Amino acid sequence: MPEGPGWARWRRAGTAGLAALLLIAGARARERAEGEREEEANESATHERQEQQQAQRPLAPIDWKQVDAGLGKPGTLQPDGAYKVGMPRSDLHVAVAGLVVKPALALGSWVAFKQVSDSDAMLMGDLVLLESEVQPVLGKLQEGGIEQTALHNHLQQDTPHVMYMHIAGHGTPARLAAAVHAALALTKTPFGAPPPPAAPSGSLGIDTAQIAQILGYHGKVNGGVYQVGVPRAETVSVDGNAVPPSMGLATAINFQPTGGAKAAITGDFVLIASEVNPVIRALRDGGIAVTAVHSHMLTDSPHLFFMHYWANADAVQLAHGLRAALDKMNVKKAG
Repeated sequence: MPEGPGWARWRRAGTAGLAALLLIAGARARERAEGEREEEANESATHERQEQQQAQRPLAPIDWKQVDAGLGKPGTLQPDGAYKVGMPRSDLHVAVAGLVVKPALALGSWVAFKQVSDSDAMLMGDLVLLESEVQPVLGKLQEGGIEQTALHNHLQQDTPHVMYMHIAGHGTPARLAAAVHAALALTKTPFGAPPPPAAPSGSLGIDTAQIAQILGYHGKVNGGVYQVGVPRAETVSVDGNAVPPSMGLATAINFQPTGGAKAAITGDFVLIASEVNPVIRALRDGGIAVTAVHSHMLTDSPHLFFMHYWANADAVQLAHGLRAALDKMNVKKAG
């Protein structure tokens, strides 16, 4: 049946009413969305203010003696704020190409803590292990909530062969220390009192003053080894937390005198990707062998690569080769 004029008017009115309702509903939806966005923005701003206030206020002091007790070994508060405990594997007798390696040259297990809240700290470390120790230690660390971030060699032609397990954790320092101790108790890692003070540098048989002048950085004598640390210029973070250089982020240069002004050198260069091959070329030009290239961390920013090396030759000559490699990197200026 054909529609009359009245039906047409009613249909137009209904369509207009529906359109009006849709406009009203749309406006209310936009208002709700804007309100939700405003609420989220306010919550985000509040959270950011709280984080800033927390970052600005001093953290409650942590009793690092609890770490000493948990590990069974005293540590030292570093100038950059990390608390570090060294555990050299003096129980091991490792030779590289026939040269007996001092623990301070390449067998230094360590763990370090950085406080991140009133009660918690981040943990990083490097454990020196025999191959037979790797799986028991790994299993015990996993049980204790300590993560592994790398497992690899640093040396070549070493007898017995040693592996290096890099670890990370987050929690109360006492719990982290106890978990590490439980794992290392499965090895013969020495605990207890620290070694006696290092001998003065003049007794080493290499010219450490000239080496320091060539490198542009001064070091210290530790356990019969001249050690130099060179931090990177930029800040490195892990999971949003800045990591101090003493937690394994400084390029490590170690000299062990081998007689006749010669020295065995090893350590690791801490590099971003673009620096890896220029440093390889500089080391090889200086007669220094590259023994490993790998990462030590999982969530570092910028992502870093660690290049291990070895040579046994005239100490001053090797210092020139090492300096040439440092010149290819973005390192912090000495001074």
